Amino acid sequence: MTPGARIQAAIEILADIADHHRPAHEALADWGRSHRFAGSADRAAIGNLVFDALRRRASIAWRMGSEEPRALALGVVCFVWGDRPDALFSRFANDRHAPAVPDAAELQALSTASLDGAPDWVRADVPEWIMPSFAATFGDAAVAEAAALGDRPPLDMRVNTLKTTRERLLQTFARHRAVATPLSPAGVRIAPLPGPTRLPNVQAEPAHAKGWFEIQDEGSQLAAFLVDARPGHQVLDFCAGGGGKSLAFAAAMDNRGQIYAHDADRRRLSALVGRMRRAGTRNIQLREPGNGALDDLRGNMDRVVVDAPCTGTGTWRRRPDARWRVSPQALARRVDEQRAILAAAAEFTKPGGRLVYITCSVLAEENTRQVAAFLDRHREFRMVPGGEVWAALVGDDRPVPWIDDNGGLTLTPARTGTDGFHVAIMERRPG
Repeated sequence: MTPGARIQAAIEILADIADHHRPAHEALADWGRSHRFAGSADRAAIGNLVFDALRRRASIAWRMGSEEPRALALGVVCFVWGDRPDALFSRFANDRHAPAVPDAAELQALSTASLDGAPDWVRADVPEWIMPSFAATFGDAAVAEAAALGDRPPLDMRVNTLKTTRERLLQTFARHRAVATPLSPAGVRIAPLPGPTRLPNVQAEPAHAKGWFEIQDEGSQLAAFLVDARPGHQVLDFCAGGGGKSLAFAAAMDNRGQIYAHDADRRRLSALVGRMRRAGTRNIQLREPGNGALDDLRGNMDRVVVDAPCTGTGTWRRRPDARWRVSPQALARRVDEQRAILAAAAEFTKPGGRLVYITCSVLAEENTRQVAAFLDRHREFRMVPGGEVWAALVGDDRPVPWIDDNGGLTLTPARTGTDGFHVAIMERRPG
């Protein structure tokens, strides 16, 4: 496909997403199935166009004076990828598969439009209604923090230390310029690539089949690391989902002690079985939902981990369309769910044990305020200062997450170079 044909395809996919309110990955997959002639490089370039348009939708629309799919796609090519507008004009003129050549108004916008005078939510590339929530978390840094959630993310892997070392994995992916992550002691990173270029499919590598690594953002790795699960511990992963953090705990515990992986949705847990086998874990026990499934664990856990369902605002680099689907109603539902889940999970923490609350959100409603309300209702718990835990486990010579008044930690792309995660560590008072 020609560059112009790729842009036209992106315009069609963006129109499909807007018209039918469907997730971007579904629209891209459907387009690929109906256009079998498109090669892997074509699909990668088109996907990058679509995702970058969604990442920068508000700021591109402001500069172009339109949020139509055509305006967004052209804006990506010039504002984000750095193509010259006049080159775009000449390229389209000689390509029957390309969009119509830009008119005078489009060329003017592509050449000279800026974000001067744009409101904060436009410069941040977030929905207008959610900007006060970012301000509540980040204050004067809210625009910069939100805008960083529109950058392309790296490909991060967590080394499975039960089977290999970071040095060996770095050698395996040396051809992709892999480097050690700056914060996680078990992370390997391949930096994002510009323009139409895609990251490698590392899951097709023999190293993945051997169980040497799991794809996991460094922020998620650090959230698991801060749980401080140790060999011999009894750990309840209360919202285990697909089990990424349970696998991280198993490696940290060197397969000693016991991890109980539980989730309200048994279908999500089913994915963990194959991952456990590949990773060589022996200390994860699945506890499917049901009456009395966890009764024997009540009050006996050294670590209870609540990786709570949330709005996912911290993952917007990887799921850019999600930022435009989130709503005040969805946020309110998540806050209610988190409150109930956190209260239920607390009962399994033993005296002196820790309850660790994690979200992949950066919103105060789901994080700081949720934790403060829990501590107010459950005086048997106290907050463990997150900054002290970070210094002890990660180091005080590295970038430090945001630390709120509770002592909770918020990792972000701008602050720690990771996806957005909140970690609050609470201890059940002895006696």
